[in-house]
Amino acid sequence: MENTPEARLLVVDDEPNIRDLLASSLRFAGFDVSIAGDGNNGLSAAKSQSFDLIVMDVMMPDMDGFTVTRNLRTAGITTPVLFLTARDDMQDKIQGLTVGGDDYVTKPFGLEEVVARIRAILRRTRDSGNDSSITVADISLDEDAHEVRRAGHSIDLSPTEFKLLRYLMMNEGRVVSKMQILDHVWEYDWDGDAAIVESYISYLRRKLDVAGSSGEIIHTRRGVGYIMRQE
Repeated sequence: MENTPEARLLVVDDEPNIRDLLASSLRFAGFDVSIAGDGNNGLSAAKSQSFDLIVMDVMMPDMDGFTVTRNLRTAGITTPVLFLTARDDMQDKIQGLTVGGDDYVTKPFGLEEVVARIRAILRRTRDSGNDSSITVADISLDEDAHEVRRAGHSIDLSPTEFKLLRYLMMNEGRVVSKMQILDHVWEYDWDGDAAIVESYISYLRRKLDVAGSSGEIIHTRRGVGYIMRQE
């Protein structure tokens, strides 16, 4: 009897050598892997089939990985995305967060690192914890339905944004440091790149700033971390 695959992945990369090597390695690691050779085919595959995670190259000639991911999020597809980028550039990372990406690996990369990051993303998007519904002030989070509402408005969040908000809500009234957030939300070391947390907090605040809301609820404690509470 064949073993059940750990997860179903889609690898989107226009470089055949990288794409085929990555797909073979991920299959060897226990994943069910489909491939796409460019952004358009990757977008079509992600829209027509169900995947647990997408490994997406950023630099592709027909449609870059950011555009593919933005189109997926617009279509309501929340499949986690791990970006592959040749540039270790903070602006790339920030742009990826803006469109709903979940993590990055910079080329050239080690296959063990890719597998570790994939598993970390899958853990944080699959683990639901014990409480399916949490409410803080005028924000409600429903784990089972993967829904967030504030002041009557539905808030569209990526899987990682959802996990970050849930972590802050579970720690209402407590200051949590950037490293605590990295450990509990990303579950994998970003090489100390705490600026990623700052960017995510900024985007989360922006999304939670809706008409009729009770105002700022995620507060910065300079030099310490962040706290969620209504002032």
